[in-house]
Amino acid sequence: MSGDQSTDGQRSLFILSPGDRDGLRQAAQRVGWRAIGARRAKDAPQRYLNSEAQVALVDLRKGGAAELLAPLVPAMEAGGGALLVLIDPQDEAHIPTLMTAGATHYLVAPVSDARLGAALASAYRLVERLGGGAQHSQRAQRIRRGDALYWDLARGHRLLRLSDNLARHLGLANVQVAPSTLLRRLPRSERRSILTALKAMRSTGHPAALAHSVPGRPGQRLVHHLRAGTGAIAADVEWLSDGHEQEGANRDYLTGLRSRQAALEWLDRRVGLPTTILLLSISQFDRMNAAYGQVVGDALLGRIARRIERMVDDVAPGAMVARIAGTEFLIGLTGETAGSDRATFLARQLIGAVGQPFSAGDHLIRLTARCGIAQARTEDDATQLLRRAGTALSDARQGGGEGIRILSAERQSRQVDGDRLETDLRLALDRGEIGIVFQPQYPVDSDKISGVEALARWNHPHYGPLGAGILFATAERSDYMLPLSAHIQAEALRQAAAWPGALSDLRLSINVTAADIAQPGFMGNLLGLVDGSGFPRSRLTVEITESGLIEDVGAAGALLTALRAEGLAVAIDDFGTGYSSLAYLKSLPLDYLKIDSGLAQDIAGTARDRIIVRGVIHMAKSLGLKVIAEGVETEEQLDLLAREGCDYYQGFLRSAGVASADLINLVLRG
Repeated sequence: MSGDQSTDGQRSLFILSPGDRDGLRQAAQRVGWRAIGARRAKDAPQRYLNSEAQVALVDLRKGGAAELLAPLVPAMEAGGGALLVLIDPQDEAHIPTLMTAGATHYLVAPVSDARLGAALASAYRLVERLGGGAQHSQRAQRIRRGDALYWDLARGHRLLRLSDNLARHLGLANVQVAPSTLLRRLPRSERRSILTALKAMRSTGHPAALAHSVPGRPGQRLVHHLRAGTGAIAADVEWLSDGHEQEGANRDYLTGLRSRQAALEWLDRRVGLPTTILLLSISQFDRMNAAYGQVVGDALLGRIARRIERMVDDVAPGAMVARIAGTEFLIGLTGETAGSDRATFLARQLIGAVGQPFSAGDHLIRLTARCGIAQARTEDDATQLLRRAGTALSDARQGGGEGIRILSAERQSRQVDGDRLETDLRLALDRGEIGIVFQPQYPVDSDKISGVEALARWNHPHYGPLGAGILFATAERSDYMLPLSAHIQAEALRQAAAWPGALSDLRLSINVTAADIAQPGFMGNLLGLVDGSGFPRSRLTVEITESGLIEDVGAAGALLTALRAEGLAVAIDDFGTGYSSLAYLKSLPLDYLKIDSGLAQDIAGTARDRIIVRGVIHMAKSLGLKVIAEGVETEEQLDLLAREGCDYYQGFLRSAGVASADLINLVLRG
């Protein structure tokens, strides 16, 4: 039966119930829904997608969340919508876990028509409010990538706030402009109709739309979908012409990275300039597709793209990243990052990131990758450089070892030498290469810095500045984590103790690893370090990195209880990246919960992303914890996090990590 909701006004519902499919289907029909039912989880994802329903109901009254709920989650990720779970009263305690697993709504048995109708209406309202299905997913991707087109005018404000991309297309130097400035950028012949549409919306309050040509781009038009509420006006903007197609051509539809066309254009602009490209290929992805299906494969490519982006941002900020074929990704390096050493190091990190397992329901998917590296010659155009990278990739596929090959400007293809970072790290402390920066933390409702997190940076003599992720990964491999951690803690306390009186209210957070707290005498050593530095215990927070597995949670809980009794605060760091999050919340005495940057940024993503972040925040607040969001990069993310109850945030929206002297200047400037 078709799920097309335009045929007779009925909304479509997909039902998965091993024992009561027909009863639930009849109940749904009584409250005005067209129901498509299934008893088996095996073919449920494909049947759900074929039904075109945007709401699914999964019957968990007899348990089986792993078997029934998990298979539908990838399909929901791909198709959008809402997922309602039906549970027995005794299972209400499992609701947070079900929400984390992918549910968006729940209904507790027994089921009456009225309660079922209300639950379905609530689920559909979520779909409706967010725009529904694939359209919303695409818009959410655009927002995360930063190429969304929108503007808003807040109540009582005199300036419009435009997205960066919209300001660029309209030729405006600033993202905050007076309405008259925006109007003057538009063709004179269209201004009157635009003013008429705005006045009509103000007087009636009803949504409206207006369209206009784009300055300097004949034949291309934008349409603004206007909406008003509580005195504010906002608009989502989209292309109404070929310009939209051109914009879409610059982005890969599946991953949000740059497209092949955009990558070639970037390479064309680099002709004659120092450039190195990495061509990364995921191996045997077709077998993964055959085993798990196209839906899972498409979702997995998006997750691979996010890992690549984060690693590139860590090693070579500003590099170009694109998906140029099915499972091939291109990374373009320029300037100081274009050297063969940095490119080789990045290739190793990317292969390692792809090699980390991905979860898919009850399964762990493990992938491998190969990388070809090509350094540009003076005479290379985009096609020639890409062909040379392809040659290097072919060598990497045929050879053994690390799976990396370089085709230098002299056409020499060679296997990369062994990693020397582990050896270099043992010399780095003596050479003074490990430095400290402090990332400011802010209350969500204030511009005043309330605290800082101490972060490590490795100023490598060959590779340049390297982030904490690479530093600690190298330390783990070389069994050098404990000396490194102790050095960072001591240096952070030493610098913070020297801050002037103007910074006397700032809290300092230092990172402590699972390996640290497992050491005999750790507490006495740490307290001695703190007291010896002169930094007040009352202003210090110890952050336990959640991505490191704590083997004895009970012993860790006792240790942290003792630290709190000595005046220190305790936080769980990077919450959402590991496997024991809920166990840690249950067993460890905490003052703060820090949401991992990837999870915090998801607040502006799909409906499911937002619900998961909301659930984490509400769970922490119900336990009496303050919540800190890491990696906040946009005003939209901050607004949504504040709305859900987040207390503090840190990230590039306000400040990256800064040296101690720069931090002092930041505070003194207010």
